[in-house]
Amino acid sequence: MSRVRAAYFDPDGARFGIPTFWWRGAPPGYATRRQLRAAGLRPAGQPVAAQVLWRGVGGIRTAYLYRVDLARPKRTATPAQRRAIAAALTARRTCRVCGVVRPYYIPRSLGECVDCAYPEGESP
Repeated sequence: MSRVRAAYFDPDGARFGIPTFWWRGAPPGYATRRQLRAAGLRPAGQPVAAQVLWRGVGGIRTAYLYRVDLARPKRTATPAQRRAIAAALTARRTCRVCGVVRPYYIPRSLGECVDCAYPEGESP
């Protein structure tokens, strides 16, 4: 085992408080939030079970690990939530001045579509 790996290897948690492993050295059964999400799971309120430490830009980097066996399936949005999201996104594309639904989001800095903000090709 190299010195770098040995510096971050603490499977009992005696040195760091929780079980700690080196980069790509975590045993099976642990996953990061991103890995859980890719598998269609979520941590479901469980505490951090372990961590991965490695040297990175700006110092020592940390990735928290959760137990896969305690993870639960991701929650899906209800039909009412999906309708609300669709309405909000449509409102972001609707011009307040001309009322046309544009294929792009209206810039907040303008508050209106580009055609209304710069009529007849005028540019800022």
